[in-house]
Amino acid sequence: MKRTMSFGCALLTRWSGQVVVAGLILGLALARPAWSQSGSEEKAPWRVGLARVVITPEKPLWMMGYGSQARFRPSEGKLNDLHAKAMALEDSEGHRAVLVTLDLCIIGPAEAKALFDRLVSETGLERRQLLVNLSHTHSGPITGDAPEYFDLPLPEQDRQATRQYTAKLQDCVCEVAKTALADLKPARLSWGKGKCDFVRNRRLYDEQGRYRGMGPNPERYVDDAVPVLRVDAPDGSLRALLFGCACHPVTLCDNNLKISGDYAGFAQDDVEAKHAGVQAMFMQGCGADANSHPRCGPNQEENARKQGESLATEVCRVAGGALQPVRGPLRVGYTEAKAPLQPVPSREELKKISGAMTHNSRRMLAALDRNQPLPTHHAQPLAVWQFGSDLTLVAISGEVVSAYARLVQQALGPERLWVAGYSNEVDGYLADATIVAEGGYEARGLFGDIGLYAADAQDAVVAAIRQLASQAGRPQP
Repeated sequence: MKRTMSFGCALLTRWSGQVVVAGLILGLALARPAWSQSGSEEKAPWRVGLARVVITPEKPLWMMGYGSQARFRPSEGKLNDLHAKAMALEDSEGHRAVLVTLDLCIIGPAEAKALFDRLVSETGLERRQLLVNLSHTHSGPITGDAPEYFDLPLPEQDRQATRQYTAKLQDCVCEVAKTALADLKPARLSWGKGKCDFVRNRRLYDEQGRYRGMGPNPERYVDDAVPVLRVDAPDGSLRALLFGCACHPVTLCDNNLKISGDYAGFAQDDVEAKHAGVQAMFMQGCGADANSHPRCGPNQEENARKQGESLATEVCRVAGGALQPVRGPLRVGYTEAKAPLQPVPSREELKKISGAMTHNSRRMLAALDRNQPLPTHHAQPLAVWQFGSDLTLVAISGEVVSAYARLVQQALGPERLWVAGYSNEVDGYLADATIVAEGGYEARGLFGDIGLYAADAQDAVVAAIRQLASQAGRPQP
């Protein structure tokens, strides 16, 4: 029986009494790719290392994702475990990079800086070679400075428990990255895309086209793509599946107090249950204005499991079909774009702000009271990983709305492209120009920093992505 050791940062997996690095034992349930069926003896073009660790809190903690009173208390049990999983990549020229996926809601800028400083120091890699993506589950624990961002009324003992969890989490992320680098083995990569059927845009409009609130809106655009990266050993046996979906994991509502990865966690669990020894990793897309559907209600646990199973089924269908090879070289780039913020409103205007934006207006007023200058731009972390001419992975920080999937496709061309959000840090909702003009929940701005994105932040972000992709060798459209 497979058992992953707990949050004490033990990164090994037990299988029939033997201890092995996670992902070493290879399940052979999916069809082998065409290159392995042909009997090719060509040298594997990649080396890939895998590792994982359970990061489920060992004791009850306050949960992140909903600001309602129903959540103003510690968690109660769990539905499924949370994980940190790492994939280390090395091409035939020795270029390396590490991706870490976390079943957590957000990492703020101060917490992210501390984490990446440690990762650079402990792995020997440069900042540009490191990428973290968060699933954004709303049923995981609070981390870092989030209580201060959202004025959450945590008692001091619960704040201390959150600080302790965050410190241990950073230890585990560093260890899982280093373990993956130590696990590098010959591999081949291939990829394809499917579709998800439970993603719904959540912005509603009145008859005049004005934003009126949140609810399922099947008429408005979402990114329903399910990109899948398959990792095989040289003999064609499956080692790992990295897959994405652009949708808030909010099937479990604010009255759920059980720790869970929501649909994204159940999808990973389901893939791994079907294919022994395979490491499944989830990468969140640009779904800040998209919710899972159905959600909440008396059947929320059942629906989260069903959505996870549905996503896992699609991932396995894609992985077992005709895939495109992914070759090197690997070129990775990182930058922090200067995303413009809106001019600071007057004190009188700030006092009138209500609803989702009050967290920002209160902090603006407090800064003005201290005679503190307010920022005019936000440093927006962006990353591009270019796999030869076969695949471009674009990773955007923040809660990125669906329109950015199309904006990046328009800028770079739609083919051989994977666009992810919630990467490296999550410091607010990154709205496109349309949502900035319309207003509403997704226009609420920054969490850790102070300010509201301007309409031309969209142009600054897309221009920086285009430049990164060009520098990495992305074929121009």
